[in-house]
Amino acid sequence: MFFAWACFVLSVLALLALDLGVFNRRTHVIGVKEALGWTFFWVFLALAFNAAVYFMYENCAFGFGGGRWGVTGGRQAVLQYFAGYVIEKSLSVDNIFVIALIFDYFSVPRRLQHRTLYWGITGALLMRGAMIGGGLALLHMFEWVTYVFGAILFVSAVKLLLQEEKEIEPDRNPLVRLARRFYPVASGYEEERFFTRLGGRRAITPLFLVLLVVESSDVMFAVDSIPAIFAVTRDPFIVFTSNVFAILGLRSLYFALAAIMNRFRYLRVSIVLLLAFVGVKMVLSHHYPISTGISLGVICAILSAGVAASLIATRGGAPPVEAAGG
Repeated sequence: MFFAWACFVLSVLALLALDLGVFNRRTHVIGVKEALGWTFFWVFLALAFNAAVYFMYENCAFGFGGGRWGVTGGRQAVLQYFAGYVIEKSLSVDNIFVIALIFDYFSVPRRLQHRTLYWGITGALLMRGAMIGGGLALLHMFEWVTYVFGAILFVSAVKLLLQEEKEIEPDRNPLVRLARRFYPVASGYEEERFFTRLGGRRAITPLFLVLLVVESSDVMFAVDSIPAIFAVTRDPFIVFTSNVFAILGLRSLYFALAAIMNRFRYLRVSIVLLLAFVGVKMVLSHHYPISTGISLGVICAILSAGVAASLIATRGGAPPVEAAGG
């Protein structure tokens, strides 16, 4: 099992190194065509990995399957992985709204946005791993934590439903306040640099503050998404890998959708319903368990309805606005 974990982590690190060190070595504006190409690549890679999940759990390779963590075979593992991936991917769409607002607030030039998201998502992967491990440990030690996670999802759904418009307030962000306490802040951007020097003293650039806000926003979204995937599976490998693949494609998805997010006006309603449904599934898991297959069908139906309603409502409407930070 350690071999499979090591191979996966090393593969992710290699992909990240190729992304920044080879394919995006030159700082440039990510166009919609390029973003869509990368989006399809990450989706294809995630689906292809699901085939590997089936093989490992069906044949009990590397110690997976065989009833461990409640996963008895390849079919069950595939459904859980795909459900977790869809949940994380759909919840990350709301994160795209927030990222766009952050870039707009700080007036981040478009050519610098990819580099910021790269390091932001790299940090998010590390934090997600720690939060997943902590969440699984709590569920293993205290079964009543299931109801706590379910309540978190209900509260998140209600807050998202009642929240009219998201607001970005960096001055109240604890990480930003802490950074400003120890470092002076440069007045302008210095290309993709996070650090600089002012009067012989080490200082931070506004791009570093943007990175801190992006990282902290992901922590807040992880509070929703990680309990949500625990409602589908508690297998650490499935939880982590589905989360990682969903997050890896977030950068390209942002550049592909940021300019047209205003057309998906009912997508937030779908996310509210998704959080509520997963919360119900989690609370009822000990008494009236809902199968992964049924859950996946309900999740896909909720998201499809939101996208379809949005496209119908905005058909022939105003043209999409430019991406934030132009």
